[in-house]
Amino acid sequence: MIDVAEKENVVLSGIFNRRFNPAVEHLKKAVESGRFGTLTLCDAQIKWYRTQAYYDSAEWRGTMDLDGGGALMNQGIHTVDLLLYLAGNVKRLSASMAMLIHERIEVEDTAVAILEFENGARGAIQAATSCWSSEGNPAEIHLCGSGGSVFMSDESFRVWDFQDKREQDQFVLENLMKSDQPAQGANDPKAINFTGHLRNFENVISAIENKVPPFISGEESMKSVRVIDAIYRSAKMAAHGLIFEQLFFQEKVRYNTRISPTRNMLVKICLLWRAL
Repeated sequence: MIDVAEKENVVLSGIFNRRFNPAVEHLKKAVESGRFGTLTLCDAQIKWYRTQAYYDSAEWRGTMDLDGGGALMNQGIHTVDLLLYLAGNVKRLSASMAMLIHERIEVEDTAVAILEFENGARGAIQAATSCWSSEGNPAEIHLCGSGGSVFMSDESFRVWDFQDKREQDQFVLENLMKSDQPAQGANDPKAINFTGHLRNFENVISAIENKVPPFISGEESMKSVRVIDAIYRSAKMAAHGLIFEQLFFQEKVRYNTRISPTRNMLVKICLLWRAL
């Protein structure tokens, strides 16, 4: 799609509505201005819940061909996109996933990945549709560094704390801190705020009308897809008892194995099988 859009000179954009939240704008500015110092830990948590009836409600739900994945690719991808947008690209990862509480689905309802970012920070992604709660757990982004810590919960902050206090912090503390509102989409997919979607669509229309690149290009949209695909690959290899790391170099995913010669051969066979 990216290649065809470029060839035909048409606008291609992704729908990542959470990037258009005011809280994200403030957090992005804090990252870019160096307020975190050296980033050390950067996490994404999507501890949501979906009933068995949710998956049974349509034949496409929970299938790899039509759903594309489970808790990560369907529910978690927007928060994964935010993590990459704020913390930067991933250098390597290892992952594990499972289907723990649901039936008759092909995809994961629980997943975890350990990350190393290109900037040296470490982090984790936790995504699930297996975490019951009465009101739903909010999707969260945690950024921590030598100069500050911020925990973003859905569209507001639980923690906004920096060593170097600035005047604009007062606006955040007065207007963007966590309230008692229920988590958006955590238990009910219909409860997701559509304001970000509206701003996302408006940006695409503006890009078309003004013949300028959209805020979220096709290439930018692929970043979270590539990371989630790498998590799936890593988890599948781990499920077969193979330990490996995935390294990200520009547009390609390469594999660096740190295992015995026998298992190294098995890894090569598995990779060859995947390529066929």
